[in-house]
Amino acid sequence: MTASSSPTESEDINLEDFETKHRSGVWLNRLVFALSVFLAVAHIYINTIATLPELWVSAFHFAGFGILCALLIPANPKWRDSKIALLFDSAIVLALIGMVLYIVFFEDALYERGVTFNTADWIVSSITVLLSLELIRRTSGWFIPFLILIALTYVVLWGRWLGGMFAFPGLSVETLLYRSFFSTDGMFGSISRISWSFVFMFILFGAFLVKSGAGDFIINLSRSLASKMIGGPGFVAVLGSGLMGSVSGSSVANTVSTGVITIPLMRKAGFPARFAAGIEAAASTGGQLMPPVMGAGAFIMASYTQVSYVTIISVAAIPALLYFLSVGFFVRVEAKRSKVIATESDDAIKVSQVLKEGWHHIVPLGVLVTLLIQGFTPTYAAGISIIAVVVASFLSRTHRMGPAEILDAMAQGAKNMSTTAVLLVGIGLVVNVISTTGVGNTFSLLITNWAGGSLFFTIILVAIASLILGMGLPVTASYIVLGTLSAPALFNLIAENQLLSMMSSGTLPEAANAIFMLVDPAAIASLAQGMPMDQAQALLAQVPNDFKSMLMDQALGTQSVAMILVTAHMIIFWLSQDSNVTPPVCLTAFAAAAIAKTPPMRTGMTAWKLAKGLYIVPLLMAYTPLIGGDAETLLRLTIFAIFGMYALVAAMEGYLEDKLSIALRLATLIASVLMLWPNLELWLQCIGLVIFLTVFVIGNKSYKKQF
Repeated sequence: MTASSSPTESEDINLEDFETKHRSGVWLNRLVFALSVFLAVAHIYINTIATLPELWVSAFHFAGFGILCALLIPANPKWRDSKIALLFDSAIVLALIGMVLYIVFFEDALYERGVTFNTADWIVSSITVLLSLELIRRTSGWFIPFLILIALTYVVLWGRWLGGMFAFPGLSVETLLYRSFFSTDGMFGSISRISWSFVFMFILFGAFLVKSGAGDFIINLSRSLASKMIGGPGFVAVLGSGLMGSVSGSSVANTVSTGVITIPLMRKAGFPARFAAGIEAAASTGGQLMPPVMGAGAFIMASYTQVSYVTIISVAAIPALLYFLSVGFFVRVEAKRSKVIATESDDAIKVSQVLKEGWHHIVPLGVLVTLLIQGFTPTYAAGISIIAVVVASFLSRTHRMGPAEILDAMAQGAKNMSTTAVLLVGIGLVVNVISTTGVGNTFSLLITNWAGGSLFFTIILVAIASLILGMGLPVTASYIVLGTLSAPALFNLIAENQLLSMMSSGTLPEAANAIFMLVDPAAIASLAQGMPMDQAQALLAQVPNDFKSMLMDQALGTQSVAMILVTAHMIIFWLSQDSNVTPPVCLTAFAAAAIAKTPPMRTGMTAWKLAKGLYIVPLLMAYTPLIGGDAETLLRLTIFAIFGMYALVAAMEGYLEDKLSIALRLATLIASVLMLWPNLELWLQCIGLVIFLTVFVIGNKSYKKQF
């Protein structure tokens, strides 16, 4: 099975990988190239100097990339050379063009009629929704169109037949089509705006970087940095995927681009083939967690939370570092166990030589980060950084970007964006239904009830939901749906957890006491001194829901509340990644298995084991100030989290520098719990660290005796 044979993860797959679906023909290729360049130029213009209505831009965005998908991918791969199929797809092209023109010239007429549909409104809006379903089916399979159909029919048909919490009286088809097509709440709403602005500009930026040779530079730099380390090729995979992820924010693309180099290197060095594929899959999954790009998720998160993009990527840095280190610990353990020590030849390229030849590739990333820190918008920063890529390329002897290379980069960026664009626009239909019907609030209440108010069990339920959705939805789409449904529940539980901690410790600010005075005046004295946790829970339960948000702002502070909201969304975003490495549908692992020639499902199980950081780090986010904490707290959390995860890996593998006895394995597990358990006393965490270091030294001495 190849990476291109499962197009579910549409945002992660380059259209050039769909060889079985691509049409042939010189004239068609030239048309696609010209259209791709036109779309790139048009979007650059839209994101820089144009002042057009957002509805018009979103319609143009969907139509342009929809046309690209229709021309590239026929309704059935068997029809790739069929003239009749091409004629049918040409009709789709004309319909998409007509849709844009209709919005531009006839939108005002709709409002002049008092938002009453005429025949043309019915036809155009209905056909557009159907075209959205068809284009998503071509690029992403049947699951997402089926999900959209369920959502739309729930509003107009079967929602009224349900009883209980999910009953919905229903809307007319006309109202649904208006909200889906003309309104800024539907397919041309906020998700579409994020797609044509932030997401496109950064995908284009990534295409320019790749064209300038940055991919080769990243691999060479990773190889030079890891050449002398135990298990070097494994660390090349971890470093290369992390650095590549900072450019592309794409897991399957990372696997394909870096895995063709790192997996053969790992196998040559002595790593088992399935482990090599699993490491590449697990490391590449971190691509969407790695700042500064983080896929499309970071932009959507910024929109949902109203927290700046630069804040999002800054608080995401330490969790991403912890994840990549956790994968790296598996590499070291397996390298020791498999006796992988000498991994590179003496003539391996040096770091200084790599930097001397490719230092200019760092300049565009430096420009990007600097502009973001200075407060410029992400789209502006990406636009200037694209120019920086072109300018910096002239410092290279082999990858100078002339007019031809610039046009190629534009065309490639547009092709890479096409599947993502139609997907995000289509997902807007689901988000519209969720917001219109109030299903999001209902689902949040349901999760809270099922979990019994427990934050831990709520996270488990979200993880299960993300895994199920991830079998059919790409990571970004899964995050959008889950974030809309479950983020409020997570936010409330994390905030209440912190509030209860303050109430039990007697550190509640004086301003928050006014609300409790209204609820139970007799409890004020206990609040000042601190109260048992069960008493604090009972008191908080008496606060009316209308007053809880005010109480949280007064007790925790506006900044802390904002960081808690980011934490809730970041947890969901992380958990949405697990579908990349969790069977039965794990495209990143399948792509790595194709390169390593290992069984896909068994490779997926290996990748799932190696990606345990996807579950540990979100728990740390939920129960500690890993996001938004002060420098001293973050330093302590990071140090103990690093050693704690290393200890956990050793306990799972039964190996730390050497094979562990049952007693030492148990001691290592205890050490990991002491270092990772949230809010333990410092002396207990230090005991855990001492235990781990002791076992490490014992294992190291035992290992050396073998040589």
